[in-house]
Amino acid sequence: MKVLFATSEALPFYKTGGLADVARALPDALVERGHDVRITMPGYSFLSHALTGTSVDAELEIPWPGGALAARVACHVPSAGAVAAFMLTRTLFDTLQPYDAIPRDELGLGRRFAFFCRAVVAYARHWGADIVHLNDWQTGLVPLYAIIDGMNAATLFSIHNLAYQGNFPPLLLADIGVPSSFLRTENGIEFHGQASFMKGAIALADRLATVSPTYAREIQTPAGGAGLEGLLSHRRRTLHGVLNGIDTQAWDPARDALLPAPYNARTVAQKAQCRSALIAAAGVSGAGPVLGIVSRLAHQKGIDILVDAMPRLVALGCTMVVLGSGDPRHERDLAELARQHPEQIAIRYGFDEPFAHLIYAGADFFLMPSLYEPCGLGQMIAQRYGTPPVARRTGGLNDTIVDGATGFLFDDPVAAAFIEAVTRAVAVWQGSGWRALQSRCMRQDHSWNRSAGEYERLYNLAMGALAP
Repeated sequence: MKVLFATSEALPFYKTGGLADVARALPDALVERGHDVRITMPGYSFLSHALTGTSVDAELEIPWPGGALAARVACHVPSAGAVAAFMLTRTLFDTLQPYDAIPRDELGLGRRFAFFCRAVVAYARHWGADIVHLNDWQTGLVPLYAIIDGMNAATLFSIHNLAYQGNFPPLLLADIGVPSSFLRTENGIEFHGQASFMKGAIALADRLATVSPTYAREIQTPAGGAGLEGLLSHRRRTLHGVLNGIDTQAWDPARDALLPAPYNARTVAQKAQCRSALIAAAGVSGAGPVLGIVSRLAHQKGIDILVDAMPRLVALGCTMVVLGSGDPRHERDLAELARQHPEQIAIRYGFDEPFAHLIYAGADFFLMPSLYEPCGLGQMIAQRYGTPPVARRTGGLNDTIVDGATGFLFDDPVAAAFIEAVTRAVAVWQGSGWRALQSRCMRQDHSWNRSAGEYERLYNLAMGALAP
């Protein structure tokens, strides 16, 4: 198949979240399975280094209010994996980064990504794509423009996080060449008085996907649907949950050059050297179990639960090492706890890739008390490193952790339930089943090849939807 993978970000070019990892790893896995895949994303001005050495693949004229705009497609061809096709156009993505406009120029942000969506349709026609795989609200108007401009390719829309919807004032429609009739039809894009890119994709794409089976169920409920649960439930026969994978080459404890002592499931005892290195780097005692956290410090990630639980976890004899940044309130709360318990709590702010690898390898357990987690990558990385996760039973955490066998789960989003799960984990750490638990975690298959096979099936279903 010829697969055009449309995204606002992709490694190694630009990353704001987990979508960038998916947008590199999944296309590369599909290429390995024999498909012709191109990743298309805006040619942001700050990507000038990535555009060096690219070749022009197409010169497109994109229909636009006031007259067609030119878009040049520049391709970056790697030595292996999927080609990256950057959409370049003057006055749009050559001046601002994708999220600079929030909230100063809301309509400008909508215009830029609407133009990107329309350019994706034009490029899909030019390249002859069989399927266009769309990702999150920034690509949400592609199915709508496919109707307006005509596109033979099928569409699959992936929801990575339903909370971010791309909702704009309806007056934007006149600026982006969308007739007002698309606002309030049965499959319209109107959402609580706004024009919603996310709703447009959910209503009009041939197939829908999200990043775990549990999250696919959760978003059809009032608790998890962010106001779109009715439409998602209506389209449930086209909605599929497919777990993300992880890059098993980048995350491999047996070949990880950032570790002081590589190890595998048979030599997991060598993990103790990584534990000693983590304790030394963090400046903590490590007398009890070491609990690692690599996370955005945000409400969604359950940091309130973590902060509330920390004094009790200290009393249990646990040591905690936290890496992340985010809400200043959470940063202050964690800093105060670290000040009160310097031997058992260490905080490092920002992103530090070597230290993240050391936490995954050196911690005894990995904590993810998330309020919601569409998929989650941290728990899968931790399992691969023989570090059982302790996590809330939600989204992809529920789909990747078997309670007591490959980690520990809790249900209620409160500190008491979290502490109970950690207490169960510590009991195993102190008992005879500890090595067996680590080995089971390391034997889990979280490779992208498994997920790529599922997407092949969905692509075929989407293309079948176009048959007479």
